[in-house]
Amino acid sequence: MAKIFLNDGWQYSPSFSAEKTMMDYAGDFETVRIPHAVAVTPFNSFPTEIYQKNSIYRRTFRTESGWKEGRVLLTVEGAAHCSEVFVNGSSVALHECGYTAFTVDLTDFLADEGGENVLAIRVDSRESLNQPPFGFVVDYMTYGGIYRDVYLDIRGKIRIDDVFVMAADGSVSTEVTVVASGAAPDGLCVRQKVVPADGAPMTASSGTVLAEFAVGVDASSFSGGKSLVKSRSECAGAEKWDVDSPFLYTLVTELVGAFGEILDESRVRFGFRSIRFDETGFYLNGRKIRLRGLNRHQSWPYIGYAAPKSMQREDADILKYELGLNEVRTSHYPQGRHFVDRCDEIGLLVFTEIPGWQHIGDGKWKDVAVENVRDMVLQYRNHPSVFIWGVRINESQDDDEFYARTNAVAHSLDSTRPTGGVRFLKHSSLLEDVYTFNDFSFHGPNDGCLPKKRVTDTRKGFMVTEYNGHMFPTKTFDCERLRTEHALRHAKVLDALAARADCAGGSGWCAFDYNTHKDFGSGDYICYHGVMDMFRNPKMAAFVYASQQDASVSGDILDVTSSMDIGEHPGGARGDVFIITNADSVRMYVNDIFIKEYTAADSPFRNLPHGPILIDDYIGHRIVDEDGVPERNFAAVKSMLFALQKYGVNRLPLKVIMKGLLLWARGVTNPEHLRKLYGKYIGNWGGESVVYRFDSYRGGKIVRSVTREPMRSVSVKAFCRRTALREEETYDMAQVCLRVVDQNGNVQPFCQEAVTLRTEGAVELVGPSAVSLKGGMAGTYVRTAGGKGRGSLVVKDWTGTESRVEFDVE
Repeated sequence: MAKIFLNDGWQYSPSFSAEKTMMDYAGDFETVRIPHAVAVTPFNSFPTEIYQKNSIYRRTFRTESGWKEGRVLLTVEGAAHCSEVFVNGSSVALHECGYTAFTVDLTDFLADEGGENVLAIRVDSRESLNQPPFGFVVDYMTYGGIYRDVYLDIRGKIRIDDVFVMAADGSVSTEVTVVASGAAPDGLCVRQKVVPADGAPMTASSGTVLAEFAVGVDASSFSGGKSLVKSRSECAGAEKWDVDSPFLYTLVTELVGAFGEILDESRVRFGFRSIRFDETGFYLNGRKIRLRGLNRHQSWPYIGYAAPKSMQREDADILKYELGLNEVRTSHYPQGRHFVDRCDEIGLLVFTEIPGWQHIGDGKWKDVAVENVRDMVLQYRNHPSVFIWGVRINESQDDDEFYARTNAVAHSLDSTRPTGGVRFLKHSSLLEDVYTFNDFSFHGPNDGCLPKKRVTDTRKGFMVTEYNGHMFPTKTFDCERLRTEHALRHAKVLDALAARADCAGGSGWCAFDYNTHKDFGSGDYICYHGVMDMFRNPKMAAFVYASQQDASVSGDILDVTSSMDIGEHPGGARGDVFIITNADSVRMYVNDIFIKEYTAADSPFRNLPHGPILIDDYIGHRIVDEDGVPERNFAAVKSMLFALQKYGVNRLPLKVIMKGLLLWARGVTNPEHLRKLYGKYIGNWGGESVVYRFDSYRGGKIVRSVTREPMRSVSVKAFCRRTALREEETYDMAQVCLRVVDQNGNVQPFCQEAVTLRTEGAVELVGPSAVSLKGGMAGTYVRTAGGKGRGSLVVKDWTGTESRVEFDVE
């Protein structure tokens, strides 16, 4: 029993021909490492033809001693999009999905012991394929290449083919598929034990064995070379897997021969947990949980899908810890093992679904989609984070015959999870267990989401799977009002969802900006629908999500939706400004003078634990203390000043004008007096600079501070979430975020200058060596080059100033 990773040493050609699968072919190839993209793409404004290729990967390996006495299995975890495997020139298998793994038995095609083999994989990434998600338009780029791990499993002729674990309420049931190549011997036994998972963030006491059990395997139970062995055992003391405490265990399964010899072993990580949807919401281990999530595409600038394990895991951490989510939808296809593994470890629920986008194809196309369901369920059903199967093509029309098949396959392979089908249709045909609905009804002034009864009359569970997104696409370099509106729209939908007792929650559209086809996006082949940009830099809306999580998870969040620069706004009217925080309170100061202390109770978003807080005072008691306004008129004068700040002089509502005339008639104030007060406290045209400071408190102590004042200096900061890189099964890679900040650390959204990049030492640059800032932010990647030691990324700004990010490579 051995696993041999084959991620290195591949030869690649962008054009396939049959002779390239042969041992004696001596044409030109490029040497590549997997994960690999068939094209390194520009940031934007590139056609999809750049990655649409019928290409070939090939490499050689030797048949080692003993291999052909058992079975040699090749697994490709992800290749976009149609893969044909060749061994020594013979076609062995075809796999028609770019998003699920496939395993091929190579044994009978290998050279004899000691002989050389050529393994070739034709990868067709053309969008003319008759398989999901293709056939019409698709709102995401589909890229191409072998972009997930490839490995050989050296196994015996009698082996464990699959283990399914069903664990809840302190008991574990298992289904073990045993495969025999040839006649099955007598005396086989499946022996199992449950132990804490190695290296998982949350496990029970190490060394603990929760349960041990064994089941005999009768040779007569094999049919077609397979036997299904079922068992059940109690596991006293098992800790439950939860979003807050994701305890993980390992089921060790041994296939034991008649003389006690271990013929094969499987180790499956799992969690004890129960899930339920009903008309009142979603329940995890009997506890009602409001789902708060976003949709994720598995893509990055330049590299498309081709990101290694560390970056897949980092995305999960961003969603959980930086955005404060408890759920993610893997739109619109199954995503990689490393990402879902990390979701298991950190307690991030996963809604995974089959590939597709609106289009349903012909009979052959549907057959492939049904097979996609089978592959998805078999590959991900042991992951405790996966809580629902998406078995409809995203936003497709009803097709009861087709969707009866997809539901049946999912239910037959996994009775522990519900099915859902993402639709934009109201009162759609519901064959699934949960009505999952894309609600794009919110457009600003109306309610954040539709009541369930206006969408469906089912008494089954109900969940919103997309909202916002294309309804209000927002760029990092948009004006402040648009960026603020974007953030508030997400807050309004979150607030409305929280008020719907019969809705399980929702997944917003979407986590990260992404490259898309010409039919979508902003004309530059980018959909700016994310709460973060493509480099995982946060937009203002990101802080709305982050602030809903307790500080123990997301950290202390404090953001203010305005730079306080009046020239950014029409007529100098700043409009509504909000504080976004998860702190106990925020104290506001103007030129070090205390103005007001705000708490969550001051937020107009009543259903959120930490809704954005409207700043309703820039003056405090100063107009009384400094300008002699009588105490009895204090509130009225302040309200007039705030109305001027919000609407400007020319857009004042009639009721505000009438109120001002009344104050004038009473001799309290007049237009000239108001003008002076406004200039001093709010407008400040040409006056002395004003410094706004916001201090957030938790437990009586200052935990964060934000200062807004005119920019005096800027610098480029390179931010990297990981600087320790490690080559394991393949190269490692780090994403570096670039941000231009002022003297107080505030990102400068209108700085669009260029920076140049170079690497030194044990890392190499991925992507262009010069990038322009967009919204004051950008990004790049470095990856390991096969060696170890120190490496550096050197960033040079437009003034010639250099900064460095240092990496340690193991």
